[in-house]
Amino acid sequence: MKSGGERQRRSKVSGSETRRLSYGAMPTTKRHVAKPKAGRPRMPEYGVSAGRKGLLPWKWADDTLSKTRNYFIATVRADGRPHVMPIWGLWIRKRFYFSTGETSVKARNLAANPNCVLCPGNADEAVIVEGAVEKLTDKKIFAQFAKGYFRKYGWDVSRMDQPVFVLSPTVVFGQIEKTFTKTATRWTFE
Repeated sequence: MKSGGERQRRSKVSGSETRRLSYGAMPTTKRHVAKPKAGRPRMPEYGVSAGRKGLLPWKWADDTLSKTRNYFIATVRADGRPHVMPIWGLWIRKRFYFSTGETSVKARNLAANPNCVLCPGNADEAVIVEGAVEKLTDKKIFAQFAKGYFRKYGWDVSRMDQPVFVLSPTVVFGQIEKTFTKTATRWTFE
């Protein structure tokens, strides 16, 4: 049974704070995504090589993200519980574009906390993208997104009146199961 204090904190986090945040509070400015810098993830207990030999090329991650059909996105609810759902989307110029219903759990979560994690569906050759989303406001980029989305999924997203989000990565991990200790790579975007 939850104590009164725990209920009150949960109510405060999921109540008034969430109401103050809205989709309009999300950043909508254009940001440049820098060329990623490759290095090793900090995982000393897993025996990952320390040197640069064997690092995965960015093209490998970029191709995986571009060619994947189904992705998973992880967001966080206002009370701190995680939420993971499959989504469709497009990887365009080092950013991930996707649409979701404005009242969906993930959209509400992203309105309160734009940080999220994106993963293509294949864990044997995993790409893990950490970053933050913003709402897409550029009509030219939206037109490119809608055209690509229709080509990829056969779904006309331009007829939906729902937000399109843009995930800009801060860090991306590449992990190939069979060569993990030699090829585990961490790309940072500065």
